[in-house]
Amino acid sequence: MEGLIQPRGILSLPTKPIVATRTLLPPSPALKQRLFTRNLPPLSFSSNAPTKVQSFHRNPLTISISHKERINRGFICKAEASAAAAAAGEGDSPNIFGVEVTTLKKIIPLGLMFFCILFNYTILRDTKDVLVVTAKGSSAEIIPFLKTWVNLPMAIGFMLLYTKLSNVLSKKALFYTVIIPFIAYFGAFGFVMYPLSNMIHPEALADKLLATLGPRFMGPLAILRIWSFCLFYVMAELWGSVVVSVLFWGFANQITTVDEAKKFYPLFGLGANVALIFSGRTVKYFSNMRKNLGPGVDGWAVSLKAMMSIVVGMGLAICFLYWWVNRYVPLPTRSKKKKVKPQMGMMESLKFLVSSPYIRDLATLVVAYGISINLVEVTWKSKLKAQFPSPNEYSAFMGDFSTCTGIATFTMMLLSQYVFNKYGWGVAAKITPTVLLLTGVAFFSLILFGGPFAPLVAKLGMTPLLAAVYVGALQNIFSKSAKYSLFDPCKEMAYIPLDEDTKVKGKAAIDVVCNPLGKSGGALIQQFMILTFGSLASSTPYLGVILLGIVTAWLAAAKSLEGQFNTLMSEEELEKEMERAASLKIPVVSSEEAASGESTSQLPETSSPKELERTASLKIPVVSSEEAGESTSQLPETSSPSSI
Repeated sequence: MEGLIQPRGILSLPTKPIVATRTLLPPSPALKQRLFTRNLPPLSFSSNAPTKVQSFHRNPLTISISHKERINRGFICKAEASAAAAAAGEGDSPNIFGVEVTTLKKIIPLGLMFFCILFNYTILRDTKDVLVVTAKGSSAEIIPFLKTWVNLPMAIGFMLLYTKLSNVLSKKALFYTVIIPFIAYFGAFGFVMYPLSNMIHPEALADKLLATLGPRFMGPLAILRIWSFCLFYVMAELWGSVVVSVLFWGFANQITTVDEAKKFYPLFGLGANVALIFSGRTVKYFSNMRKNLGPGVDGWAVSLKAMMSIVVGMGLAICFLYWWVNRYVPLPTRSKKKKVKPQMGMMESLKFLVSSPYIRDLATLVVAYGISINLVEVTWKSKLKAQFPSPNEYSAFMGDFSTCTGIATFTMMLLSQYVFNKYGWGVAAKITPTVLLLTGVAFFSLILFGGPFAPLVAKLGMTPLLAAVYVGALQNIFSKSAKYSLFDPCKEMAYIPLDEDTKVKGKAAIDVVCNPLGKSGGALIQQFMILTFGSLASSTPYLGVILLGIVTAWLAAAKSLEGQFNTLMSEEELEKEMERAASLKIPVVSSEEAASGESTSQLPETSSPKELERTASLKIPVVSSEEAGESTSQLPETSSPSSI
């Protein structure tokens, strides 16, 4: 007996068996079925069995020892598994509300950084409009010229400088090098440049040039007249594009993983609108400080100093949070392999846009939004100045406007999921142009036909001008909230069903051509109208007609794109179902055989509930293993539900 056991060392008894304190769990029914229901040859318990069949002599001692061996080996495996699980549990970082502490140490500072950045951006955005629109010798007509001939060149120059600096500076040094000049400039503007604006602005030269060139050139000449305010306008615009898009999102993508981004990035969007609400209240509070000041005090200068102090304080808080994260939070490891991104020039992008109907319709949506919102916004700001000529009154109204925009966008973001689930992509894509069209028609109607509407709005306690201001504000609020919550997701979703080549090239083409064209297209149209008809007010009827034509083309492109999008999505779903059917290896029978009952519509007994559910969703008649013979009606025994 000892000679029978010892030669096979793997079956030998351990010299020092390890005793586990926990008992083994009984095998599951599925495991019993897989182990004990195989088609094994019959065993004979007699020594006189035929030679073709292996005989099995039941030796009580041998069986007893083998059973003990199995028990000891099971105890050892169980103990080792428990030790490994305990070791793994000790290595896990602690969780708070289901989120790892390491993740919270990244997400919370990032959320605070994003709040501070957008809090500053709202204050700067409202202040820049007040400065350039309400300044002496200026009006809303300066905005199209300012965006085209000052803002765009400085943005290009900054990006070239940023590219050069990124090649010679570390990421930390680059962050501080970019953001500190912004903080220093806004502090210097509030306490130095604005108090000295009467001394540094060449108003006499601007008046002389205006008398020579005529009033239609008041917009371009205002850039020279109030150059420091225009510089503030450009720096405020760059804060939104550089600090938000480049610095913050670049840093966030650097320190977060993909899983963390999927979970927490949407929350940043909601937090952005919370910042919009609070900053709007802040602007309103400091704009009303003039009421508590004595006579002869420049209330706008006092308000500006207070708001720029907040901007500087928030900027320093951003720097501190950036330093803290780099100091105390471990960064995730990244693959050093770089993905090759196809580069498309301007001409290549134009050719690709023209050649693809799908991309062409998508490009129409992007360009139409940029032009439409610009046409209405500048005209609305000109009426806003007429209603609120004082900088403090203008700024207070903009504070209320920002708060309402934040509330509307926050609400629309919560409702957008319902819109997509209930009505689909097509309806969601048409909401933004429909809102812009209805509010745009109401806005231009009040401007062009204010007389007939005067008795009606008088009953509401308003003048036609004030009614136009409120309608224009509603138009901007609902258009921007619909853009952030519906238009942007629709635009990104439209790329999903495209093949990889079209997806990459189409996005590159739209980024190169359509985004700049949409932003500058409206400004160029307004510049042409102002120089042709002499003023923005004289060109208002023509701007209304242009807006109607652009939004109509927008709706037509959205309808065309909806049909193409639904077709591609249906094809993609069909391909997925076919791949699932192929992965299940299900023999498909004809409809006659299925109707006659010759085949069953059940999977083999070894099929899991997930397989049954998938087969039922596919609506494919399936034969049993006996009818299918020895084909492929059963899944491999080693397959698990998760691998199907």
